[in-house]
Amino acid sequence: MLSTNDPVRLYHEFSTLDAVSNGRAQVVLGRASATESFPLFGYDLADYERLFEEKLDLFLRLQQDEPVTWSGTVRSPLTAQRLHPRMRSGGIPTWIGVGGSPNSVIRAARHGLPLMLAIIGGRPQRFAGHVDLYTRALEQFGHTLPPIGQHSLGLVADTDEEAVETWWRYWQPVVAALAAERGFYKPDRARYEAEIDHGALFVGSPETVAQKIATVARDLRLSRFDLKYDIMHLPREARARTIHLLGREVAPRVRELLAKEPNHV
Repeated sequence: MLSTNDPVRLYHEFSTLDAVSNGRAQVVLGRASATESFPLFGYDLADYERLFEEKLDLFLRLQQDEPVTWSGTVRSPLTAQRLHPRMRSGGIPTWIGVGGSPNSVIRAARHGLPLMLAIIGGRPQRFAGHVDLYTRALEQFGHTLPPIGQHSLGLVADTDEEAVETWWRYWQPVVAALAAERGFYKPDRARYEAEIDHGALFVGSPETVAQKIATVARDLRLSRFDLKYDIMHLPREARARTIHLLGREVAPRVRELLAKEPNHV
């Protein structure tokens, strides 16, 4: 969550990650839906927008300028400051994560940054309007179209039944605890299965998950799909199997399904 983190510290952390990963690392920056960190770090929630906007501007400047001179209202200024170690030329690929705010969509377009749709509930297709807004705003700001991605939760197993039962066992208590804490719906079984059938949970066999990814890729003009398979207490074997099936079966099948659709996942 960029709003409550220092961009200079993040730059140093990501430059190290960039080096360790041999240039494969990317970062998604977002305001996040949880606000507990604001009082923890002494920030006023009323400054939500200003904090993110200024810190995003500084983070991008740190990647692009050498040395860096910057001033704002959320931290001390920088004057001809050089950071070491440096990221690779042009910086680390940076996406803007959006959970539903049109302002965040426009921000991504204004900076010409890739858009990552963080869809954790409901039909993914309801974000089609955000994609349209993004493409229109990019044109107005004079930017070419960067990639559009989707980030959602799920699990891949050898069969639909195994995936559904495994994910429910570990997903349900986590969401139930969050529901009690934040006051949203309790995760009953019927709603869970509806999220798998038509919503934002990508849970099932390789074929089931691939078909669903291909559908949303067409509907939302995606060029990337990120599956968050990790959840509290999920066994290592289930995580490892998901990684294996994603790489060996799901991804090739998605590419096959979208072979006649250019510029998709």
